Amino acid sequence: MRTPALGLTFEVMLDVKNLQFNYGGLAEANPVLSFPDFSVARGEEKLLLGDSGTGKTTLLHLIAGMLTPDQGHVMLAGEDFGRLQGAARDRFRGRHIGIVFQQAHFVQSLTVLENLQLPGLLTGEATDQVEAEALLRELGLGHKIHAAVSALSVGEQQRVSIARAVIHKPGLILADEPTSALDDGNAKAVVDLLRRQAAKAKSALLIVTHDNRLKARFDSRIELIAQ
Repeated sequence: MRTPALGLTFEVMLDVKNLQFNYGGLAEANPVLSFPDFSVARGEEKLLLGDSGTGKTTLLHLIAGMLTPDQGHVMLAGEDFGRLQGAARDRFRGRHIGIVFQQAHFVQSLTVLENLQLPGLLTGEATDQVEAEALLRELGLGHKIHAAVSALSVGEQQRVSIARAVIHKPGLILADEPTSALDDGNAKAVVDLLRRQAAKAKSALLIVTHDNRLKARFDSRIELIAQ
């Protein structure tokens, strides 16, 4: 675990307890998934590891409020996030969580800058354009600020995804399989970028992956096993 930066209080951003999700008839085998208790604080980095079928994606969706737990709690910034409903849940997610998806999701009709600004518009908290442009330049995307997202390479899309996840300085950054399709050099570069941006935003960082190459780089890990 990385020690919180000087002057940063050890504030728990994510606390998962007694969490279960029941797929019911949607899953033929092991429809009930149970997850270990864990927490992640501001300034802390944690790796969530597990092979296919261990429930990594389900757990990610529970943490992000895309699924509602059948038992237990997802406490985010002191709020029982899993129990919020509808627009209240969406607003809370927008304020407190930044998500880097495995595959980039952009509005194709908008520019790179406009895609960064969109989450703020949806939550009612406008994104500072000067700050957004500065972040893009820091990530080597200054020449793409006003470009269509369709003009981006795969690597550039990933950097824009990271920028969009951190622009509002969320308490928690979730990264879903950010390195699984990358060679060793690019995998290291992406993880370094995530860690730098999380540290800059003083965010908790949770990387969800089956990529065992990352084990050596993170002291604090949660490993899911098949149930």
